[in-house]
Amino acid sequence: MQSATGAAVATVTSAWSIAAAMRTIRTHRDWLWPCALLTLVAGPAWAAEGGGKGASDAVFIAEIVVLMLVGRLLGEAMSRLGQPSVMGQLIAGLLLGPSFFGLLLPDVQHALFPKNPEQKAMIDGISQFGILLLLLLAGMETDLKLVRQTGRASLFASLMGIVIPFICGVALGEALPDSMLPDPGKRLITSLFLGTALSIASVKIVAVVVREMNFMRRIVGQVILASAIIDDSIGWIIVSIIFSLALHGSVEPMSFAQSIIGTIAFMIASLTVGRRAVFFTIRWVNDHLVSEFAVVTAILCIMGIMALITHLIGVHTVLGAFVAGILVGESPILTRHIDEQLRGLITAFFAPVFFGIAGLTADLTILADPKIALFTVGLVLVASVGKFAGAFIGAELGGLTRREGLALACGMNARGSTEVIIATVGLSMGALTQDLFTMIVAMAVITTTAMPPTLRWALSRIPMRKEEKQRLEREELEQRGFVPNLERLLIAVDDSPNGKFASRVAGVLAGTHGMPTTVLHIANPSKIESTMPEEPEKATAAPSPEDKPEQKKVNGKQDNGKNDKKEDKKEDDKKTQKEEEKAQGAGEAVQQAAAQIQSKQKKEEKVDNPVEVTTIVHEQPSPAAIAEEAEKGYDVFVIGLEKTSKPSAEFDNGVTNLAKGFDGPLIISAVRNDLQEKPDGKLSNLVPVNGTEPSRRAAEVALTMARATKAPVTVLYVAVRTATRRGMRRGIRTRRHEEAILKGYRRDRRRLQHEHPHCGRGRARRR
Repeated sequence: MQSATGAAVATVTSAWSIAAAMRTIRTHRDWLWPCALLTLVAGPAWAAEGGGKGASDAVFIAEIVVLMLVGRLLGEAMSRLGQPSVMGQLIAGLLLGPSFFGLLLPDVQHALFPKNPEQKAMIDGISQFGILLLLLLAGMETDLKLVRQTGRASLFASLMGIVIPFICGVALGEALPDSMLPDPGKRLITSLFLGTALSIASVKIVAVVVREMNFMRRIVGQVILASAIIDDSIGWIIVSIIFSLALHGSVEPMSFAQSIIGTIAFMIASLTVGRRAVFFTIRWVNDHLVSEFAVVTAILCIMGIMALITHLIGVHTVLGAFVAGILVGESPILTRHIDEQLRGLITAFFAPVFFGIAGLTADLTILADPKIALFTVGLVLVASVGKFAGAFIGAELGGLTRREGLALACGMNARGSTEVIIATVGLSMGALTQDLFTMIVAMAVITTTAMPPTLRWALSRIPMRKEEKQRLEREELEQRGFVPNLERLLIAVDDSPNGKFASRVAGVLAGTHGMPTTVLHIANPSKIESTMPEEPEKATAAPSPEDKPEQKKVNGKQDNGKNDKKEDKKEDDKKTQKEEEKAQGAGEAVQQAAAQIQSKQKKEEKVDNPVEVTTIVHEQPSPAAIAEEAEKGYDVFVIGLEKTSKPSAEFDNGVTNLAKGFDGPLIISAVRNDLQEKPDGKLSNLVPVNGTEPSRRAAEVALTMARATKAPVTVLYVAVRTATRRGMRRGIRTRRHEEAILKGYRRDRRRLQHEHPHCGRGRARRR
């Protein structure tokens, strides 16, 4: 009877893992068996080396390689079965541990994963640092703006989804026998920890399924994801407080108040002063350090510093890592390739090692005990029913429909990697026994495996409302747009009306997403050099004798003694100060234009990041200087000089030379008529287009300007056809293409008028 019960529970928890493992073995059997044979042959050697005192580097490397290899293969198999790949990494640890590998080949398993403290400490160090990195990644994926957008629905769903499972978990902890507790005298701490473990949800796995079902922008999908974000955030705060209570050994009013006050102070400081400090650090490192992966190093240091701060105030380091991830994810200049570099490091190395170690720590053979198996089934039922009921009640209170509430309840029931991290923290702080840890891991595997199919079924039954369909179409157009994907702007301006209008355009673009902007103020456009970045020898060449007198004449002084030098220095200082004041004025014009558009944004469009403007004065700018500045990562270059074009309809040399140094989109300011006297005056936008990518970008910039200034927009299609019969036939074919292009511009205009009905009228014509 005892073995039969254990077999039944083990079958439930490992059915997916066996299927995935067999499919993976069949797929990769040509080279998987040699790996297994190598492990068997090297086992006695590892046992001999690791069986003595001290730690072995060879065993440590072997552990890392095996965990990464098996975790990757099973993760791939789980992905092909429609399950989260992280579950494959956890199951890899279960199979390599005493639950499977230890039963089949105990000697080889002990040789590969020895129990001596020195050897275990090496791999545990990687695992503990992996916890911080996983929390950093979870924080980077946390979208606080999404939480604000969903508002009442996500707040009610999350709070009820936390309160009810938390109460159930505490009640379950109070009902556990003393034999299952690490310290019967600290039962309350274990009960609080169980309540937290049952109330938390896995943001990552929920996001994967919601994104897979194309529900990321649907209302119910946003509520599910936002509720999981709130669950995670509150859960890590509670875990940190429980950790502080565990350090004191009991629930003392003073220590409890200290933990609460310290946590609140840390959160307030992080989301105010800390946000600006993180933004400044990432930007400074990106702009001034030339070594590879400098920003990644800065992010890891930020994570470590914030983790140490939470440790010093008496709460767990996971809270510091999670908050650091939130701040890093909100950084305005966190480019996509930097995010991919950091994410690749975590998912390729630290994730399989951490989840593999967590699986190794769990021993499913204890489920052969009917008492423990019964408690495990009860834990799964209490966790599922409590979370489902809480989320469903919260959805009703939040105003969702019954079908949407059902989908929300199904999505919130997955614990996934978050549960494993919490269980590991609880085991390390002494709040859980080894048996409770194994039970929680089994619950995480079962609930996570059951969530994707149930959530897919629930989401497929939710019809799409008409207004929601229209909103999704508008957002899809925005995602493909030019302006929404800008991250950082570079502008070069002088004091002319063109320069002031260019500052206005840059401010409007920067204000849409709070983009950092750098203003290069050009004191004298006539001094712009023509040296290309590929020709540094020309940039450093000595001036010719003919040029030297002219330079002296420009300086206005000759070297006639020390007094003249002092007077020259004073005049140069005054001139420099005056130019810096002009550059500051250009930067303020950018900020004013940005503030104008931000004041007109809807609540869901508003960004927390103010537009940060950096001003630089260039006496003799060149393409080389522009190229050097552009290496810091800019998406568009705005040029506003007094002379824009020549009588021959070509761009002026100053504009051409500046443009040489920038490899990307250009916006060139050339104002006419009233705007020459008043660059901040009323606009009336005419946009000639021909269907090319630059023309679409120009139309989008014009629409953005119209949003900020309530100006009318006219889109004019320019077509060139020949008068021959062949040209006429081609014209018939291209007419449909032209009409399709104009239809796209009309759609963009309708979207703009729907979002901002007072932005002005618009027309789209073909000529």
